[in-house]
Amino acid sequence: MVHAAGLGLSMYILWLLLSGHYVALLLSLGAISCAFIVWIMHRMDTIDHESFPLHMTPRGLGYFPWLVWEIVKSNWSVAKIILSPGLPISPTMVTVKATQRTDVGRVTYANSITLTPGTLSVHMEGDEIVVHGITRDGAESLKDGDMDRRVSRLEGFVR
Repeated sequence: MVHAAGLGLSMYILWLLLSGHYVALLLSLGAISCAFIVWIMHRMDTIDHESFPLHMTPRGLGYFPWLVWEIVKSNWSVAKIILSPGLPISPTMVTVKATQRTDVGRVTYANSITLTPGTLSVHMEGDEIVVHGITRDGAESLKDGDMDRRVSRLEGFVR
């Protein structure tokens, strides 16, 4: 029940932020819509600790700003590569090890890699992720394990 309430509240807050309308009728329609979605998800039995990982929320407040900064830095690097007259790319595939203990943690790690411009998670099997990088340096930088450690901390398992 805690997951359902958290999901409903977070959807309503997101709806408020995105709509920008604070008229009583629209506020009530938004609340009804969010409650209806939570009810449907409850009937489908899809609300659990994986679909709405509340346990990751406090640690996410530190992880997501870091991820946004990494995305900005990678965007800058990819833009420099694209705008460079010689187009200095060296596409490569590397395999990185995911040390996360849960499926949610491994998927978060793979999605974080894909969100970072210039890298793409291609395949994940067990604890290994195959990553395509637009440059060898970009793909190899994942092997230092910084993102992996941060996602493990986000997941709640510090190594």
